Amino acid sequence: MLPYRTTAEAEAALGRGLTYAESLWLDYSAAKSDYFLYGHNLLFLFLVFTLAPLPTVLLDLARPAAADRFKIQPKVRLSPAEILKCYKDVMKMFFLVVAPLQLVSYPAVKMVGITTGLPLPSLWQILAQLLVYFLIEDYTNYWLHRLLHCKWGYEKIHSVHHEYSAPIGFAAPYAHWAEVLILGIPSFLGPAIVPGHMITLWLWIALRQIEAIDTHSGYELPWSLTKYIPFYGGAEYHDYHHYVGGLSHSNFASVFTYCDFIYGSDKGYRYQKKLLAKMEELTSGDSTRDLKAE
Repeated sequence: MLPYRTTAEAEAALGRGLTYAESLWLDYSAAKSDYFLYGHNLLFLFLVFTLAPLPTVLLDLARPAAADRFKIQPKVRLSPAEILKCYKDVMKMFFLVVAPLQLVSYPAVKMVGITTGLPLPSLWQILAQLLVYFLIEDYTNYWLHRLLHCKWGYEKIHSVHHEYSAPIGFAAPYAHWAEVLILGIPSFLGPAIVPGHMITLWLWIALRQIEAIDTHSGYELPWSLTKYIPFYGGAEYHDYHHYVGGLSHSNFASVFTYCDFIYGSDKGYRYQKKLLAKMEELTSGDSTRDLKAE
């Protein structure tokens, strides 16, 4: 909770006038506890899990012929009942695991130094911290993901997430409860190492899940702005990982591709890309997306 309730008190404490954003934040948060503000993550996650997958899920349901060229595995289509079941399973996990985990993790958030007061961070500070969070999460998630592909980890835990060999957006958070806990660690490491403002934490939690939904969408859309992000994996990159499934030793990265390149875990994917390019030359553009790499 902020130590001041009025604009005059805040300006006196800061020694300057408040920006418009700071005035809005003061009006909204002055009388609210830090725990209540942290709890906003539950609402944001619920909205992201529910709304962010809808564009490509609705595209799947409508099945316009023009969209098939963007569908990574066009021969695989889930029924409305299967899509609804996926969403219901995700919501069950959300209310039974994700939400309680968020609520009990508040002491750790306070311990690492996440702030709620004034001044607010600048836009550049927020962007810099988000970049650090993505890099830290990507690297640590890479190794934990590889660990989950060992025989025991895959059979006991990670195979649940791979039930969708042709993923959809709703399947991004679909996982075993133990995987939710394990892969939650990389998401928390960034804010723990470089603590920021609660607003930055809100953005981080939401953006990380939106990114996961994008890579599980099943569509490689040419107008996606993520194509302009250096080393970003994207839907096609991660779809290959799901397609190969339990045998996969490729494309473990959650966001960027540099770990797979450095540690040689993208060889199967790169081989498939070369093979597909040759096949496209021979067949003059016939669909060969479903060809599995050796």
